[in-house]
Amino acid sequence: MTRLMLAAGAVVLLLILVAAAAALIGAFLPRGHVVSRSLTVQAPPDVVYRAVRDVGASPAWRTGLARVELLGEVEGRPRFREVEKHGSVTYEVLADEPGRGFVTQILDRDLGYSGSWEWVIVPETSGSRLTITEHGEVTNVLFRFMSRFVFGHAKTIDDYLAALDAYLQGRSH
Repeated sequence: MTRLMLAAGAVVLLLILVAAAAALIGAFLPRGHVVSRSLTVQAPPDVVYRAVRDVGASPAWRTGLARVELLGEVEGRPRFREVEKHGSVTYEVLADEPGRGFVTQILDRDLGYSGSWEWVIVPETSGSRLTITEHGEVTNVLFRFMSRFVFGHAKTIDDYLAALDAYLQGRSH
């Protein structure tokens, strides 16, 4: 029994040391980051715009998104809440240019991260190119470490673009 207790204590101590090291490294990483990713699709800009701007319909094609609650407008700016199994995030649309793109910003201040996404859609010879740029800030030092070294700052954009690509390929244009 004593050996088992010593082994358990060693595991707990190791976990504490790993978490402390991750927090220390995270504290020295920059809070802010900017990352962009692009996707070229065989769909005209208006089709791409409608797909990404209709946030209320996005749970039909975005993996892991349970629902979107449309919250109305505040001072002419639409707000919505995305609900996933691990929680929710509230957004506001800061700018909107039909057929060309839009900008959203996270409103919640207690997530450990915040920022904005800018969607820019440009015509291409065979369709459209969508570029999403994230201006992010990660305030939680452990999450900052994880975001930088474990899953990467661009993971959410990459997942979003993969789901959008699959959705647009399945639609008739």
